[in-house]
Amino acid sequence: MLNYIKITLLSVSSFVLFSCDQQEENYPNIVLILGDDQGYPYFGFMGADYVYTPNMDELAESGTLFTQGYVPQNHCRPSLQTLMTGTLPSDYETKVKELMEAKSVSPLNEKDFRHNAMQYFETLPRILSQYGYTSFQGGKWWEYSFSNGGFDQGMTAGWTKEDEKGSGWFKKFMGGEGLKLARLTMDPVFEFINENKAKPFYIWYAPELPHYPFDAPDKYYDIYKDTDFTESAKRYYANCSWFDDGVGELLTFLKDNNEYDNTLFIYVNDNGWEQEPYQEFRHDSLRWHNGGDKGKLSVYDQSFRTPIIFSWKNNISASSQSNSLIHSADIPATILDLIGVGIPNHFFGKSYQNVIQNTNTSNRDIIIGMATQIRSENDMMGEKTEAYWARTNDWFFKWNLSRETIELFNMNTDPKNDTDIAEIHPELVTDFIEKIEIWKKERR
Repeated sequence: MLNYIKITLLSVSSFVLFSCDQQEENYPNIVLILGDDQGYPYFGFMGADYVYTPNMDELAESGTLFTQGYVPQNHCRPSLQTLMTGTLPSDYETKVKELMEAKSVSPLNEKDFRHNAMQYFETLPRILSQYGYTSFQGGKWWEYSFSNGGFDQGMTAGWTKEDEKGSGWFKKFMGGEGLKLARLTMDPVFEFINENKAKPFYIWYAPELPHYPFDAPDKYYDIYKDTDFTESAKRYYANCSWFDDGVGELLTFLKDNNEYDNTLFIYVNDNGWEQEPYQEFRHDSLRWHNGGDKGKLSVYDQSFRTPIIFSWKNNISASSQSNSLIHSADIPATILDLIGVGIPNHFFGKSYQNVIQNTNTSNRDIIIGMATQIRSENDMMGEKTEAYWARTNDWFFKWNLSRETIELFNMNTDPKNDTDIAEIHPELVTDFIEKIEIWKKERR
């Protein structure tokens, strides 16, 4: 209960603490599976029969697959913050600034405060803890320590001031020991499951895969070795299969321990990636490390798009698919609604339980987002920018204020965003700009 005392500056007045009787209800386990730099096309279940992903294919077949999901940013940390808080990155940033002002944080201490800021947020693990859940963080985690997110246990435990001066600090910043998940070991998550069978658990399963380095063991590379794919495609797809194998191990462990049937599974990527079978990027480190021209740190449909899966045996229909637009911010709200828990009023996300039940319905006719970093030939980490994008069923629109560029793509005929048609549709450009301006005002 003490975790909630720290959140008084946020919009939590609608949040209600629940009695022990309510905590003892039979809630399902929850496993959130996160792909790291996983491009939306590169799964068997998304039509890429040239990428070997049998376990993810099984997971998609076992529940409802949303083929047109979107994350709010073109790189991982803000997208992961959204999954923890149900809010947009811009709203998260606004609240961090409010907290710093209220706490009189000096510019000298601002960086350290930002590393630890999530401890003041009403995160999904903190909400679930009020219903008897215990939680575990494994894999990618930027928020210093698992405890800052409200997890009971985890693999990422922060770093020291001395670590910040060393060459390996950025790895610690990304997740430290958590980055060993699936790449080197599954033991921490298996041990957590074994120790917490008596009550419902929530697992953040976010291995650093298929993220660079593309160094999958031979058994995964050999799947593609004799194809006519480029070398960069072989190595990326091998990492995709490595990720898939880790998911398979997790699913098998839950089945063997009689936990699978009462577990709600969710899958989502953190940002997009581009790697077609014929594209070779190894000669170009910028594109090799970021996924072509339309992957991470770019502003195209593929930069933000992700499949999203909800699966829960006997509670969500299998072999179900929706082409409805869905935002990754909708995932926390949908999780809470599916298990019968109230959704905080300050969440940007909406529950999609109604769409899961009837995939012919839709909750969003437009998704608008912002990009604060963009690809740079001079800096592998990108450069600061102010850019906006919008996706409707028929169109993808991008507007970069920093570079003074506007582009429009027809998603029905040009899903890869190869041909800009903004000049021949000025009325659509005007409409998108008006909608983005309204969206911007709502964020302030």
